[in-house]
Parts: sequence; structure tokens; C-alpha cells
Amino acid sequence: MMAEENLLKTALIARAKLEGFDVCRIASASLGADAGEGLKAYLAAGHHGQMSWMENRTHERSAPNHLWPEAQSVILLGMNYGPESDPLEGLKASDKGLISVYAQRRDYHDVIKKKLKALARWWVEESGARVKVFVDTAPVMEKPLAQKAGLGWQGKHTNLVSREMGSWLFLGSVFTTLALPVDEAEVDHCGSCSACLDVCPTRAFPAPYQLDARRCISYLTIEHKGMIDEDLRPLMGNHIYGCDDCLAVCPWNKYAQSAQEAKLALKPDLDLPDLIFLSQLDDARFRAFFKSTPIKRTGLASFLRNVLIALGNMQAPTPAHRAAVEARLEDKESVVRATAIWALAQIDKEKLQALAPDYRAKEKAPDALAEWQNALGDAHG
Repeated sequence: MMAEENLLKTALIARAKLEGFDVCRIASASLGADAGEGLKAYLAAGHHGQMSWMENRTHERSAPNHLWPEAQSVILLGMNYGPESDPLEGLKASDKGLISVYAQRRDYHDVIKKKLKALARWWVEESGARVKVFVDTAPVMEKPLAQKAGLGWQGKHTNLVSREMGSWLFLGSVFTTLALPVDEAEVDHCGSCSACLDVCPTRAFPAPYQLDARRCISYLTIEHKGMIDEDLRPLMGNHIYGCDDCLAVCPWNKYAQSAQEAKLALKPDLDLPDLIFLSQLDDARFRAFFKSTPIKRTGLASFLRNVLIALGNMQAPTPAHRAAVEARLEDKESVVRATAIWALAQIDKEKLQALAPDYRAKEKAPDALAEWQNALGDAHG
């Protein structure tokens, strides 16, 4: 029987490669109690910020066999999305918007889920086992499972690191009722390196292997709704969607290869787009420009908030940049107006003071009124 399962596993790995996955490993459908305890501690500390969905179904999230008791094995799949150049170089272009590498492509959820379903259909026909397919929208702790299966280890930045693909790895999983031979777990290879912790602009890591999402630029630009704390805005630089700083600086990336999957090819327009252009997008143009990418899900208001923060952080803004910010003082969304107030205060405080009487008098939203107060003080009340 074991010989048959080994043959099935060999065939499975070969089929996964044909579907476009770079790595396929097997873990049993269980996690140690420490995984669940770690999740509880993370939530208790409030490090998940506004991501209330993480509080739901914590029992299922803490172990695969809680989510699906019939599961015996988890097939872990990885797809490399390594960039061709160093994302940190984009930090120097302060008049451009820096978008996380993964988001400069077609939405990986769509690409990977389609491939996972194709692999799962083949597996059912080949093995007769039942399956369930998951990408990261389900309550599955994929990174601990991936480490258990030997795909990599959770680095000090809490992301998975692979000795073959560095930090650039999309994950997906197929739960199956067949008990397959498992792979050896990966061990930690971070050693004394702290590069990922040291590079973080907002100091989002309270300690190695701990992330406070409330200070993480990826969280702030994607998940966080409403105003971003004023002390964090200058630290965000030109990041407008996500952040790769802690991933890009990892020494293990020297072994990574650029992505080969055609459907994950970079979209050239999303490589450092112009901030003025982005600031002028309306809802229809926003949806069209970011069609099929994960950026569209953030919504226009939050995206413009991010763009305005980047404009406020520019090293040498021009009158055109000032005008782009000023135009958003009229925006229908208060979070956009409020962020525009802050950004204009960074670019041209005198101009903001000149505009204050007209704009401040008609403002009703608490967040925008607070920004006028912060920018100008009581003397202008």
C-alpha cells in the first residue's frame, strides 16, 4: 500500500509542475498546539488591527483537521513570483508610486485557484480521494503548514522564506482524504541576520518573528480603512500599495529566480506609475486601470489616500504636484480630503493657509476638520 501511495505522490508532484507550480510538498492535516496558541496571542495583542475576520473561526484556523476533520493530508503548492529587479530601487523615485511586486501582476488568487482546481480534479480521478481547495481567503494557516511540509520556514519578518526561491512564493493548498507520505519539515535558516527587521521604515516588528500589522505599510495601504496615523505617514515614503522592503532585503533572495508563469507576468503600467496620473483617477478609470489586479479591491478612496501620502512625502514637489493635491481638497470622500490637507501642508504650508478660510468653513467631516486643526492650529479656527 505504501508503495502505491509513493507512486501517487510522485505522479502528483509531476502533475503540479505541469500545472505551473514550482514546488509541491505534503504535510499531515494537523498542526501543533503552539500554532493555535500563537494565533491567540497575536489576536489578544491586537496586532491584527482592523482585520476582524482573523478573529472569526479561530478554532478552524488553528489546525487543518479542525477545518475539515476528514482531511488526512495537505498538498502544499508554491509558485514563484520573484521580480527581475530589486524592488528597493523604486524607493528612490519619490515622484512615482511604489506597488508591491505581487500586485503588479494579475490577481494571484485567480491564477492559483484555477490551477489548484485543475490539479484537484486530476487528483480525484487519479486517487479516488476527496479534496478541498484553499487559497489564502480561507481560515488556513498556510505558512506554518508550508514549513511543516518543507517549502520553507517563517523568517523573522513572519513571511515564508525558501532556500530556492527566497521570499517570493505564492502559496495554495489542497486538502485530501488520502494519507500520503509526508515531507520533512524545514528548519529556520535566519541565523543572526536581522536585515528584514532593520529595514522596516515603520518598525512594525516588536520582536523577531512578531509583526504588529497596525504599523505595517502593507496593512496600512491595503487593509486599513480611514485615516492613517500622522506619525506613520512620513515613514511610508512612496509606497502606495503594499510593501516589499522586508522581503527584498532578505539574503536568501540571491538564490531566487524571476517568475516564469506567463499569467503572472508583470504589468508594465504598474511599475512605478506617475503619482500625478494616479491622483487624477476617478472610480471608472481606477477600475479600468487596475482591472484583474488585487489593487482594485482596495477601493478608490483608500487608494487615493495612499497616493496623497506619497505626494506629501515627495523630495522635490513641483507646482504640478501641488495642484494635484489641491484638486483633492474637493473630493467627495472625507478621508481623501483629509489626507489632501495633510499632504498640502507638507508641500506648501502657505498655500494651505491661503485656502483655509474657504475650505475649512464648509467642512463638516470630523476627520477632515481634525486635519485642518492639526495643519493650522487654533489660530486659524
